[in-house]
Amino acid sequence: MPNSSQQRRSPLGLFTDKPTPRLHDHMVEVLRVRHYSRRTKEAYVHWVRRYIDFHDRLHPRELAEDEVNRFLTHLAVKEHVAASTQNQALSAILFLYEHVLQQPLDRIEGVVRARRPKRLPVVLTVDEVSRVMPHLAGDRWLVAMLLYGGGLRLLEALRLRVKDLCFERGEVTVREGKGDKDRITTMPRAIVPPLTEHLQRVRAIHQQDVADGYGSVDLPHALARKYPTANREWCWQFVFPQERRWRNAKTGEQGRHHIDESLFSRSLKTAVRQAGLTKRVTSHTFRHSFATHLLADGYDIRTVQELLGHKDVRTTMIYTHVLNRGGRGVRSPADGLAHGPVER
Repeated sequence: MPNSSQQRRSPLGLFTDKPTPRLHDHMVEVLRVRHYSRRTKEAYVHWVRRYIDFHDRLHPRELAEDEVNRFLTHLAVKEHVAASTQNQALSAILFLYEHVLQQPLDRIEGVVRARRPKRLPVVLTVDEVSRVMPHLAGDRWLVAMLLYGGGLRLLEALRLRVKDLCFERGEVTVREGKGDKDRITTMPRAIVPPLTEHLQRVRAIHQQDVADGYGSVDLPHALARKYPTANREWCWQFVFPQERRWRNAKTGEQGRHHIDESLFSRSLKTAVRQAGLTKRVTSHTFRHSFATHLLADGYDIRTVQELLGHKDVRTTMIYTHVLNRGGRGVRSPADGLAHGPVER
């Protein structure tokens, strides 16, 4: 029976015959157990590393609230990070102490907070969206239509699997969206015929991959162990697979992941330039435009909130501010002037 000192040296009191893992490995393990997204894992590990480096690589157990305050204040005062960046760093450090070291911090006070600017989202008009779309082709056009027609985030669209599309009901199911939440949003009718043709081509490629002995796809969580053959089934394949198969160096398996988000972003940048728009347009601009145009058409804000997957309706209400800007909400007093410019 191991004594208490051995248990304290071992993670969770287990495997007392093995050395305690490095802090990095332990943190990654805890993040994985709690099903945090890959991006959150990378961000949290990054900020914990920055926090340790800032304090001359001292172990976090030797640091406390004062050192956390100094680090967060440094980010705001010296590095001029955004408020959201500072909050992410704080969340990573609090996670480290509470869930990894099991040494929760007391109240964090006296931190110089990064200034949180009030920004309105960039929104395209319906005409501007119509000008951009013809400059996108193939799967890039399909992705853009899902972003604008269903309010999806870019990664939500790229991670769609065949089973998430319901043509009969005109619905798209978003799995594990922001905050690890599922939701259902609308599928634009204009996308149905080209999306159906796209899936026929993708299925033919998948069938050939399977015939060649490949055709597997990554499955979420432990489904690959629970359903050993599911990774080759058509319903689990990505709607927008990459052109070339990936290869697992350990097992030799090959399959197709979804296309990289940078490919769509580059295509969108080119399309915006060709359309002659001067606005700064990103993939998220389509989501902003989706919400704003629904509200302009008279849809209830709670409906828009549900389609977007916002936890708080106050997040959705920012689009009402966009609607109330300029000529959409107020008649300018200059419009009442009787005379135009004087010719000189």
